[in-house]
Amino acid sequence: MNVKQRKYLDLVKTNPVKFGHWSGFEDLEDIHNRWLRSFLFVKDDQTLLAHRGSYKTTCLSIAIALMIVLYPNQNIIFFRKTDTDVVEIIIQVSKLLKNDYFKKLIYVLYNVELVFYKDTTSEIDTNLKTSSRGTSQLLGLGIKTSITGKHADIVITDDIVNLNDRISKAERERTKQQYQELQNVKNRGGRFINTGTRWHKEDAISTMPNVKTFDCYMTGLITDTQLQALRDSMTPSLFAANYELKHIADADAMFTAPKFTDEVKLIHNGVCHVDAAYGGKDGTAFTIAKRRGDTLYVFGKVWKKHVDDCIDGIIEYREHHLGGSIWTENNADKGYVAKALRERKQAVSEYHESANKYVKISTYLRGEWVNIVFIKGTDPEYVSEILDYTENADHDDAPDSLASLIRQMESSQWLV
Repeated sequence: MNVKQRKYLDLVKTNPVKFGHWSGFEDLEDIHNRWLRSFLFVKDDQTLLAHRGSYKTTCLSIAIALMIVLYPNQNIIFFRKTDTDVVEIIIQVSKLLKNDYFKKLIYVLYNVELVFYKDTTSEIDTNLKTSSRGTSQLLGLGIKTSITGKHADIVITDDIVNLNDRISKAERERTKQQYQELQNVKNRGGRFINTGTRWHKEDAISTMPNVKTFDCYMTGLITDTQLQALRDSMTPSLFAANYELKHIADADAMFTAPKFTDEVKLIHNGVCHVDAAYGGKDGTAFTIAKRRGDTLYVFGKVWKKHVDDCIDGIIEYREHHLGGSIWTENNADKGYVAKALRERKQAVSEYHESANKYVKISTYLRGEWVNIVFIKGTDPEYVSEILDYTENADHDDAPDSLASLIRQMESSQWLV
């Protein structure tokens, strides 16, 4: 290998995103470089879940083009939900291979000009392949297509789960069965690359290996203003699935799309509430609320931890937001949390809880919902628990905390 070849190979190994930039995808960032390196060089099966608008499919098309160059004797089968869905990606890969930067890479590595033997909307094969195998380097198929006799060194699935899997149990089961059948396609020593979005707790993605999740809060690719516009343009369940990568209740949902503000100071001097967890599946929720006119500003945080492990965090958030007295019930713990907070010099108010939780949430929280605006920095999990709330919800710590605080505010004039 000469110096020039090593230079180009080192570039692909360390900074493959450059080939995206040079090909016109100038919005790709460092996170996309990490995704590309993973697609190209990680040997194990992998599943990447990323929000809409994160350029994951763009990265996948760049990675496939580079695979055709780097691994010319390996064959790739690319699956999407339907045959029609496949076309745009195969066309994109073809365009990438034909641009000057990929041509230059190919010439440096192999000292040949690229020639396409097959270049259709479903198949690509080139003169880079030297093996005697009759299969093309890239084949695109819908997952409903017959795969009998098909084999691949690299099996890639992209968005094989969609809204139909959310609303139809039959479609979920069909997709899971189709995905399981793909296991027979992978050659010995081959690998799977899966990308997509969760639509249901029991969809096909729940069976995929080595999942890494990149929601809209992790990537930093969408501004707060853009996120709010997206929230306003769709239902809570659709936003949660597409951008927070979570499933929330839909048909039985009690609450509509939440509102948010960047004006953190609007929560200052609000009152607080702790819904404590002592083990099991429950979490500890912390809420601050401040009424200004008809609007109730809310900050919330949830931890999937015992309350003992959350005391420091509760105090930190209360002090940061200039919160006032902390309300906590004393039924189950006989005043344990109140005592622990007082020992840390916190002002605490206790109450005895006698109301049915569902009635409390459906009365106080639902009645106030149209007036509630969440403060920037509120835990997304806190808001999701509220949006996901039904009488049979698995987690209800956040809605219970907020409903309890609203009730206490209404019953205590000094808090209003």
